[in-house]
Amino acid sequence: MPALTAKMASVVERMARAGRPPLHLLTPDEARAAYEKGAGVLEVPKPQLARVEDFSIPARDGHALPVRLYAPSGERLPLLLFFHGGGFTVGSIATHDTLCRVLSQRSGCAVVSVDYRLAPAHRFPTASNDAWDALAHIAGNAAQWGLDGSRIAVGGDSAGGTLAAVCAILARDAGLPVALQLLFYPGMAAHQDTDSHRRYAEGPLLGEALINWFFSLYVHASAERDDWRFAPLNADDLEGVAPAWIGLAEIDPVVDEGIAYADKLRAAGVAVDLEIYRGVIHEFVKMGRAIPEALQAHADAALALKQALQP
Repeated sequence: MPALTAKMASVVERMARAGRPPLHLLTPDEARAAYEKGAGVLEVPKPQLARVEDFSIPARDGHALPVRLYAPSGERLPLLLFFHGGGFTVGSIATHDTLCRVLSQRSGCAVVSVDYRLAPAHRFPTASNDAWDALAHIAGNAAQWGLDGSRIAVGGDSAGGTLAAVCAILARDAGLPVALQLLFYPGMAAHQDTDSHRRYAEGPLLGEALINWFFSLYVHASAERDDWRFAPLNADDLEGVAPAWIGLAEIDPVVDEGIAYADKLRAAGVAVDLEIYRGVIHEFVKMGRAIPEALQAHADAALALKQALQP
């Protein structure tokens, strides 16, 4: 079995020593508060940017979706539409603020982070509907924020990566050009039955108990689990979707489904850049103060964005 790097093992040991209750033993509200509290502990220092602005955009049912725009200059920039991770249940613009700043600063592009609605108050398919509504609105109205709506990437981590992949498929179907899908360790499968799910059922950090808890709050029946908007691996046809940059953690229950999605994209003729970061766990990209692989992933993702979006 692959081993954790020394620095990753040290982080895991410190987490265990802290003795905080696992999220799946809390109520959803308690889990959200705990995740918010711990989200920035291992992050790199927050980059300062020329523009950081909060606004909202309308979802199809009239709900105002909060979004935050990050940009390194006041120029008319291309943009990454970003969806945070958290099992469709926890996470927010705030928990992924540093990561979005880093991606913006290092790529030279704008980043627009979306607070889609969370389970259990908002179950499937609310998150994927919110994600698509945000993309369609931003693409059509980018000029009002001084952005270039003709050059858009979609991205996210974990459940946010799932949403970005869904948006890439919907964008293809709607004829909306997307330059790149940027996926950090996305969830892609309907059922958690791969070798990596069995191997890392006990974690660290993300294990079977937490995954089951997240998904029990978000999806009802097996028909919803099999819907490609929850499990993009179930999409019939991926031909013509945006090129992908996929960054996976080696020691992660979802690594096998990330590899399977890369394979499925390539089989459909889609260009894929797949990076597997060795000896690290799910969520490592938010641990840049402790884990050098996080800094490498930031650099790799930002380069992919720059190459896809800059003219």
